[in-house]
Amino acid sequence: MTHILQARAVVRSYGATPALRGITLDVAEGEILAVTGPSGCGKSTLLHCLAGIMRPDSGEITYLGTRVDTMSEAARARLRRTAFGVLFQFGQLVAELTAAQNVALPLLLAGTGRREARTAALTWLERVGVAEVADSRPGEMSGGQQQRCALARALVTEPRLVFADEPTGALDTLTGEQVLRQLVRVAHEQHTTVVLVTHEARVAGYADREIVLRDGVLDESGLGIALPSGRHGR
Repeated sequence: MTHILQARAVVRSYGATPALRGITLDVAEGEILAVTGPSGCGKSTLLHCLAGIMRPDSGEITYLGTRVDTMSEAARARLRRTAFGVLFQFGQLVAELTAAQNVALPLLLAGTGRREARTAALTWLERVGVAEVADSRPGEMSGGQQQRCALARALVTEPRLVFADEPTGALDTLTGEQVLRQLVRVAHEQHTTVVLVTHEARVAGYADREIVLRDGVLDESGLGIALPSGRHGR
């Protein structure tokens, strides 16, 4: 088994308050891993450290054998524009840009030409089922449409790894299911690895494996639970 991402003894605190207390885990290439646990247990902090959004206080994080935690801010940002895709709970689309412009943005930042970037953006909007909002701004879209646009933006660079932080937390159940199905379908089509943070059992059910955090540590009783495949029509 090839491990695309590894964490070793990762510690992170906010002032005197510990968030992660020595997390060690391996993520296999191509798997969908759910990180679950109650609110405040450190799930989002762990995802942000794994994605290079923040640095741990100590410990190591490696992507395909290369240390992420020792990279410069610019190098980690470059990694998130190329090899990593990030999907947040509220999408975080740029309000002044259309859906197509939002999706094209990571490509433009990486140096892709405008015409090529727009073509790719339109293709991905169609793949996630919201081609009709290509020229609409976020304020003119529903929450589900916005989150699908955010999903297209996370996938447009065809990253090796996607980090999804409570991607359905702001959506109703039906719309959340639609977004999750799109994410899982594309991940399996492209052999993309997904690290999915959630506190909802139904969302974790889309993953191949589940790990549980409690008070900043892995709950050994729930470590590495393999979930039944095909559970959601894969």
